[in-house]
Parts: sequence; C-alpha cells; structure tokens
Amino acid sequence: MNKNSNIYQIVYSSILVVLVGAVLAVIYMTLKPMQDENIANDKRKQILSALHVTCDNDADVKEKYEKYIVADILADETDEAGHPKAQERGAAFDVDMAANMKLEADKRKLPMFEAKMDDGTTKYVIPVYGAGLWGPIWGYVALNDDGNTVYGTNFSHQSETPGLGARITEQEFQDKFNGKQLIKEGAFKSVEVVKKGQKPSNGGDYVDAITGATITSRGVSDMLAKCLEPYKKFLGGISEEKTTESTNKDVKEE
Repeated sequence: MNKNSNIYQIVYSSILVVLVGAVLAVIYMTLKPMQDENIANDKRKQILSALHVTCDNDADVKEKYEKYIVADILADETDEAGHPKAQERGAAFDVDMAANMKLEADKRKLPMFEAKMDDGTTKYVIPVYGAGLWGPIWGYVALNDDGNTVYGTNFSHQSETPGLGARITEQEFQDKFNGKQLIKEGAFKSVEVVKKGQKPSNGGDYVDAITGATITSRGVSDMLAKCLEPYKKFLGGISEEKTTESTNKDVKEE
C-alpha cells in the first residue's frame, strides 16, 4: 500500500486511535477501583472529622470508620411506628447528595450515620450539600443523641476563593457551630450564618459569617436549612424521646 495515499493515512490513523483508546481504557479500568476507594476514604475522613475523630493514614481512616459508624440510616424509610427501618451497610454512604438535592424535598433520600463514641454516647451525622460562590459546597453535621445539639461539623468546597470563602474548611469556623441547637421551643430552626452584629431571621441559633465571604457564608446557611429541615420529624422524635427519658429519670430519683 502506498504510504503517501489518503487510504493509507486514514487506515493508519484509525488503527492508532483504536490502539490508544484501548490502552487508555485498560489504564482507566485498572485505576478506577483505586480512585473509587480514594474518594470513599476521603468521604469517611470527612464524616469522622465531624465527630472530632482524627486519622493518621488511609488505613487508619477505614479502620476508625468501621469502629465508630455503627449503622446507616435512611430517615425517610420508617416502619409503622415511625422508627427508621434497618438498612444495609452503605445505604446512607452511597447516596449521591449532588443528585439527591436536585429532587423535591419530599422525594429525597434522608441519609444519616449513627456513631458510637468511646464514652458510649451516640451521635448522628447528616450529610449536607449546597452552592457557594464559585461552585458546590458540602459537608457533614454531627448531632448529639438528643437529635438537636450540634456536636461537630465538617465543610468542604470545590472552588471557593482562597483566604475568603475557602475558609469554611478551617476548624476555627467549623467549631463555631458546636453546641448550637436546631430545635427551639418545639420548632425546627436551622443554624444561620449571619454578618457579625446581625441576628438570624428565624430566631434560632447562629454563627458569625466569614469576613469578605458573604455569598459563601450565605451558601452554608442556605445549605444547612435546605438539607436539615427534611429531617425535622425524625430529629424531633429523638428529641422528644430524650426529653421523656430525662423526665422519667428525674421522677425516679425523687
């Protein structure tokens, strides 16, 4: 075949494209399990961070996740008594929050993670997802066993401005949420992020916004409200049970 002919050039190019494509496909398939595991491990690390659990390496992350996270919960799937049904391991972990948040609130999955800490206390971790200034923001909110008081948070972002909106990842900002409550006088009121000196519109708990990052701070506030409100029935039930237990205990002690 004439190497200078158009037919030769087309055949040669086609074969080259097929070979390169095949090599890239093999590389992708070979590396994908490793990439998926890295993504999963990063997610585990963020969940543990909301629980104030630190990890030394990837192996440590997986080991501690298995130790502290004792159950996956879907708060939208309950039995006749209103209690969450038992879920398989990974049921909450595998929920795609980006896709989930595009659905109407009453059609979303409500994933949660139940954690058992070293002191025997129970915590509930809820994933949150929203929009910042330049792209998506997301995170995890850990609640005490009263289903009301914030125990810890972890926030991440895709492309917020360094030194400004990106500061939502800093521990100093995240620690401001510790001890804040979601239920006030029997009503659900998400924790708002407001400019310093201002008060929240809902009369609930609040934290000061990041200076110079108004839009990202507002994004965190909106993210918490939109993601946590659908859980209010579930969290309210936990809060009522905890209050009843406390009242009964006080009566017995008297």
